[in-house]
Amino acid sequence: MLKGLSSLKKKNVLITGGMGFIGSNIAHKCLELGADVTIYDCLDPKSGGNMQNVEGIKDSVKITINDIRNFEPICESILKQDILFHCAAYTSHPNSMKDPLVDIDVNCKGTVNVLEAARRFNPDIKIVHIGTSTQIGKMYSQIIDELHPEFPVDIYSANKSVSEKYVLVYGNAYKMRTTVVRLANTYGPRSNLKSPDFGFMNYFIGLALQKKQLTVFGDGAQLRNVTFVEDAVYALLLASISEKSNGEVYFAVSDEHLNVAQIAEAITKNIGGEVQYVEWPSDREIIEIGDSVISDVKIKSDLSWVPRHDINSGLKKTKEYFDDCLKKYLG
Repeated sequence: MLKGLSSLKKKNVLITGGMGFIGSNIAHKCLELGADVTIYDCLDPKSGGNMQNVEGIKDSVKITINDIRNFEPICESILKQDILFHCAAYTSHPNSMKDPLVDIDVNCKGTVNVLEAARRFNPDIKIVHIGTSTQIGKMYSQIIDELHPEFPVDIYSANKSVSEKYVLVYGNAYKMRTTVVRLANTYGPRSNLKSPDFGFMNYFIGLALQKKQLTVFGDGAQLRNVTFVEDAVYALLLASISEKSNGEVYFAVSDEHLNVAQIAEAITKNIGGEVQYVEWPSDREIIEIGDSVISDVKIKSDLSWVPRHDINSGLKKTKEYFDDCLKKYLG
C-alpha cells in the first residue's frame, strides 16, 4: 500500500470522467485501497472514455453513464460521497480551436455544474480537480511553478485555466475543501493511444506498439516534464486526504526534463518503432508553447509526494499492460 493512504479505506469516492485515462487509474487504485467507487462518464469518443479501462473492476464499482453538463444526474451522484476526483473534460487542443463552444460547455459549464451540485447537496465533500500544465502557455521564467503567469495559447488550455479558477473560487467563497493538481504529459496504462489529441506521448506509445514511425515536428528540442500515471495518481490521492491541500494548486510532475526528441527515442528504445523528423504543420505550430520546465517542489514539501518512476521504468510498465490488450485501444 502506498504510504499514507490507508485512510481511503471505506471512503465513498466519485470520479467524473472515470472511464478515461486518469480517472480509471484512480478508480483501480481506490478500489485496491478499500474505497467504494462510483464512476460518472458520458463515454464521449472525443474525450477518451473506454469500457476496457474498467476491465476487472466493473462489477466492483457503480457506473453512471451521463454527462457533467446534465445538472440533475451529477447532483444525484454527488450525494453521500466523501471525495470527488473531477477528471471529466473535453481534452483536445486542436479540436478546441475548431469547436470552441463545445470546449467551453464541457470544461467551464460542466465544472460549474459539478461545483454547484457539491455546494448545494454535499458541501463537505473533498474535491480534487485535474489541471494541466498547458494552461501556463509559454514559459516566461527559467522554471515554471504554481505562481507562474498564465497565457494559454489554445482554447482548451484557456478553459482549463478558467475551470481551475472556478474550483478555487468555490473553495474560498463557500468554505469548501477544494484542491487543484496540475499534470503534465502523463503516460501509461489505460491511456488513449489512437489520437495525438489526447497527448503526444501516449499517441507515440500507440505508434511504437504497432511498430510504426513516430513523427517529431521540427528538431524536437522543446523541453518537457513527463509523468508516469501511477505517480500522478499517487499525487491525486495524497491531495484527497490532506487538509493542508485545501485551497492549494500543485504541479505533480516528474523530476526529469527531457526534450521531445529524447522522449521519442526513449519510446522506440523501450517499445518499438522508429523516429521520423518532419516540418511543423501550420495548425500545430501556432499553438506550440516551446520549452516547458516545471518544478514539483511545492507538492513534495506539502504532501511528501515523490515520483517513483523514470521514463524507462514507466515505459516498460506501459508496454507490459498494452501487450495483452492493445486491440481494445486501437479499435
